[in-house]
Amino acid sequence: MLAVSGKRQRAARDRMASAARAYAALGWSCTPGAHPLENGDRACSCDRVGCPDPGAHPVSGAWALQASVDLDVLNRWWSKYPDANIILPTGRVFDVFDVPAAAGETALAWIEADDLPVGPVASVGGERYLFFVATRGAPVDEDEWWSCHLDTSPETVADTPGMRWHCRDSYVLAPPSVLPYGREVAWILPPEGGPLPDPLRLLEVLSDSCEATA
Repeated sequence: MLAVSGKRQRAARDRMASAARAYAALGWSCTPGAHPLENGDRACSCDRVGCPDPGAHPVSGAWALQASVDLDVLNRWWSKYPDANIILPTGRVFDVFDVPAAAGETALAWIEADDLPVGPVASVGGERYLFFVATRGAPVDEDEWWSCHLDTSPETVADTPGMRWHCRDSYVLAPPSVLPYGREVAWILPPEGGPLPDPLRLLEVLSDSCEATA
């Protein structure tokens, strides 16, 4: 039993490192994230007592500077942190719309019915859906962008129940990262390397789906 358990742990670790390398091949920068703990009195591998987001944040506070597509760097990180989850910074190659799962499911049905373009979509523990879209980068008009870590947001997002727009200065947890209680981050529509959809067109659909399922 111990040998089988050890093989499963090694397979899980190899899967994480392999996924990080696959993201790098797409040009998506990665950085190690914390991971949930199965035993002990803490839920997260970080040293913060009562971590508010176990297993779903970067290992380092300098994640934005350290994120890389360099395979040597990634191999070194996941050798040092073999259980680390994968963090993808946003606002570089892509932005991410983060919505409740019910709104995400509704939006996917509408997108399919209307034959609209859609990019990669991931499920976070079955609770949230992540829609990857083309990044808006750094628009000239600062009112046209919003990071989920800021207190202000465009009216279209502020009035939408449960929606978060991850762009610059933000990040998302990427598949196959794991969360407490056996939950996982998994692809519903995996990335295929094609062009990402326009964020404003998808924002309209997701806003409507959030309002419809609120």
